[in-house]
Amino acid sequence: MSRVGKKPIPIPQGVEVKLDKNIITVKGKLGTLQRALHPDMKVTINNNEIVVERPTEQKRHKALHGTTRAIIANMVKGVSEGFRVVQELVGVGYRASNKGQLLDLALGYSHHIYFEVPAEIKVTTKQEKGENPKIYLESTDKELLGLVAAKIRSLRKPEPYKGKGIKFEGEVLRRKAGKSASKK
Repeated sequence: MSRVGKKPIPIPQGVEVKLDKNIITVKGKLGTLQRALHPDMKVTINNNEIVVERPTEQKRHKALHGTTRAIIANMVKGVSEGFRVVQELVGVGYRASNKGQLLDLALGYSHHIYFEVPAEIKVTTKQEKGENPKIYLESTDKELLGLVAAKIRSLRKPEPYKGKGIKFEGEVLRRKAGKSASKK
């Protein structure tokens, strides 16, 4: 039995959940999320709790069970609390600024990179004296937030020698030793 899948999801105060066949709609103070779930999964709402059940013990149903439960739990958390990702730009001359949803990045290339952030994500940038520039991304949709954060990071991945690039706040990079002089 899936340990994640059989755990019920509590519905917090102020969150409304509607189920129409296999389409779930979650509405809260931060917004509304809607998603089509796999038709094999049975989702029920009882006493301010959402319970996900699977029809058989097949391997694919076992895999879908925990995934479906996690997706619904992330939707509920997203509309009630929201999600936030902080990225840090490490490198001399690396800068980030935004005008609305357009992110302007200077990442050591010969040109600036302009990245259009989807409307569902709130983006802010901050650079304090003596600190690396930071990009703050906030959204109710965890999946979309992760995709956008990964795309921004892929514009200049941290390199293993000096650690220059775009990294997540708190991310620990594996560093490599540089060249060493050979003895004759």
